[in-house]
Amino acid sequence: MQRTKQHITDLYEAQLAAYAQIFFSRSKLLAWLLLGVSFMDLYAGIAGFLAVLVSNILASVMGYGKVQLKTGLFAFNSLLVGLGTGLFFQPSWQLYFVIIMLAVLTFFLSITLQAWFGKYGLPFLSVPFLFGIWIVLLAAGQFHEIGISQRGIFVANEIYALGGKTILDLYTFAGNLPIPHSFRIYLLSLGAIFFQYNILAGWLIALGLLITSRISFTLSLLGFYTAYWFYFIIGADINSLQYSYIGFNFILTAVAIGGFFLIPSRMSYLWSIVLLPVVVLVTISSMEILKHFSLSVYSLPFNLVVILFLYALKLRTRAGGELVEPVLQLYSPENNLYFFNNAKLRFKDLQFFPVRLPFWGEWTVSQGHNGEYTHRENWKHAWDFVIEDENGQEFRNFGKNLSDYYTYEKNVIAPADGIVVNVADGIPDNAVGEVNTLQNWGNSIVIKHTEYVYSQLSHLKAHTLKVRKGDFVRQGDILGLAGNSGRSPVPHVHFQLQTSPYIGSPTLDYPLSYYIAREGKQYRFCTFEKPQKGEIVSNIKTHPILERLLKYVPGEKLRFVYKKDGIEQKISWEIGVDAFNQTYFYDADSHSFAYFYNDGLIHYFKNFAGDKTSLLYHFYKGFYRIQAGYYRGMSLEDELPIHHAFASWRKFLQDWIAPFYRFLKAKYYVTYDESDDELFPTEITFHSEVVRYSGKKVLDRTKYVFEADERGLKSFSFPVNGERITLKREQR
Repeated sequence: MQRTKQHITDLYEAQLAAYAQIFFSRSKLLAWLLLGVSFMDLYAGIAGFLAVLVSNILASVMGYGKVQLKTGLFAFNSLLVGLGTGLFFQPSWQLYFVIIMLAVLTFFLSITLQAWFGKYGLPFLSVPFLFGIWIVLLAAGQFHEIGISQRGIFVANEIYALGGKTILDLYTFAGNLPIPHSFRIYLLSLGAIFFQYNILAGWLIALGLLITSRISFTLSLLGFYTAYWFYFIIGADINSLQYSYIGFNFILTAVAIGGFFLIPSRMSYLWSIVLLPVVVLVTISSMEILKHFSLSVYSLPFNLVVILFLYALKLRTRAGGELVEPVLQLYSPENNLYFFNNAKLRFKDLQFFPVRLPFWGEWTVSQGHNGEYTHRENWKHAWDFVIEDENGQEFRNFGKNLSDYYTYEKNVIAPADGIVVNVADGIPDNAVGEVNTLQNWGNSIVIKHTEYVYSQLSHLKAHTLKVRKGDFVRQGDILGLAGNSGRSPVPHVHFQLQTSPYIGSPTLDYPLSYYIAREGKQYRFCTFEKPQKGEIVSNIKTHPILERLLKYVPGEKLRFVYKKDGIEQKISWEIGVDAFNQTYFYDADSHSFAYFYNDGLIHYFKNFAGDKTSLLYHFYKGFYRIQAGYYRGMSLEDELPIHHAFASWRKFLQDWIAPFYRFLKAKYYVTYDESDDELFPTEITFHSEVVRYSGKKVLDRTKYVFEADERGLKSFSFPVNGERITLKREQR
């Protein structure tokens, strides 16, 4: 019974998705509105719904996953074929049988073209629809038992029959509104996408676009009017837009290029404008060709130009700039843009292979990049590290002996996983103040981390090297001891990144992934930065409690109890992993997902999908970025995407100008407050804060408080509508 109910739910969602997919959306509101518009011609609506149902059932029976099914990709072309066929012919059982067969054909065309176009990373758009509708129209002359429809001649009568006087009055009101002639054609073009050739359908679709996506709505106007003005420029028959309803090609092209297949930006808008005259030329020429076969161009110009343009982008030798394809398609131009901008800010450094400091404990940068002694020209991107005491001295006693130096004979570790590709050993240490310029680098090790990233560690002590050429090492493995060999007057460790395996290669300007910089008693968490001269730096020293807090294993369940309005309630979240190996928290009550990443040192949430009133959503915001080392008073900073932090009229206003300017911002801060014992803590308390800005003005602050112990998250509290809710770990 439960399984049958789930199948029905999945089928319901797949039906709706097919309608919204035509406008590159997954909004259920838009889907319901478009479903209603399709039934403004009752028989066309039935035909379209039947075609979608057949395609979805076929996909389910043939074993296509429900995730694929619920995207609507398999059925939206069948919907268009069903709507067109249902409009052109008189309703009969023979017609609906033909529609079922057309849905089967269009489904297989969609599957085949998805595989073929997918090899090139291209969408198949509405190409299956074109084949399906042309096939049925070419064969229509042989349909002797199916009559051509006369509907559409007396639209008002049909509207009245469908919805009575109320709907007829609305239809009449919409048609009599004093609007420019060009805007009337725009509305008719919108309605024509769903084979509804009336103003009311256009108004409803325009309203749906406006409510669900300001960018799509703006682009629909931009696309239509760019083409409209081009008709004037070339002297083409502008009236053909009114009676042929082909204007939807211009609308869909602008929405596809300007806001869906590319991240919305000034350049995506500009390319939409550039491509629209091309669409006009293809439209006019293809009309001349297809009229000899008594066929309409339908969406041919849109398909041809968009696919050609996207294919041209795939062949670029230097991708990027402002023409960027979404890595994660969120089916909303605004969300794509906000997610992209946030990811670019947060994850811009993930292009770098993570390399850490080559030692344990705190060391001081005695010479940084562009150093005053040896780090010059081709070797300017390097660091020298030493150990100093609280007085800034590198040695005890008088520093006359090597053993007086704190750095001498300290462990040097692998900065990242890799293969040892070069080793120099056997060079004796210099006496203090002397240098060996003939064997400049001294005892050294070079490790290959990636094809183009190597690390070199130099001036090590002879015969302490613990690795040989060809050995594989992991980050943190001991390589040898710090010494004073080569061009080194006092013990120190020279560390550089380079692109070749040779000792003494030119250096590479490359950041270190994570480290802690200390100034006095103040700690700063550094992410993909370059240590500066004089900084006291160390690798992150993970704390067992925070390590456990950030360790989430797929299949694990987190159970909490809390009180709301004085009533005790329970909630549980499950840790899962999807087909793309993305780990997430899942809240079954709200059907919400919070996707996260954890590399052992740092946890951060990547995305949220679901109910923004759920407790998981508040946890997502409060636990947005946490690192595994406990440094009292240290703060981390991050930024939430706009569409996750704002859901009000402010975001509505921001959406209009988001591709050009963003005035909304949501900053995230987390601070480690205290522990129950400085030496051997069993509990750690920390808090985070989300601060929302409009320009430079602070709109509000939301504070989240966490308690962690050896079992993980102990409690989590946050404010909701004036009430502070505290989730406490369920005692088991």
